[in-house]
Amino acid sequence: MQFKDDKLLRNIAIKLKELRRQRNITQEALYEDIGINISRLESGKYNLSISNLKKICDYFEISLSQFLSNIEVSDNDPI
Repeated sequence: MQFKDDKLLRNIAIKLKELRRQRNITQEALYEDIGINISRLESGKYNLSISNLKKICDYFEISLSQFLSNIEVSDNDPI
């Protein structure tokens, strides 16, 4: 069984889009550089593995904690 939190996924999608736009990186360029289909993640409907999130953070030269700062999860989450 996989954990899925729609609010969390939406907020991660927003953060990914912001990072790309700040650095003028297209979805295609990101895919070519690290092999992750970011459009699926930015739709907010695709679960993201920690390994892929780490790969994205490394690409943008930020830590996981920096990426996850200010990202809200649902109120009923035990996180």
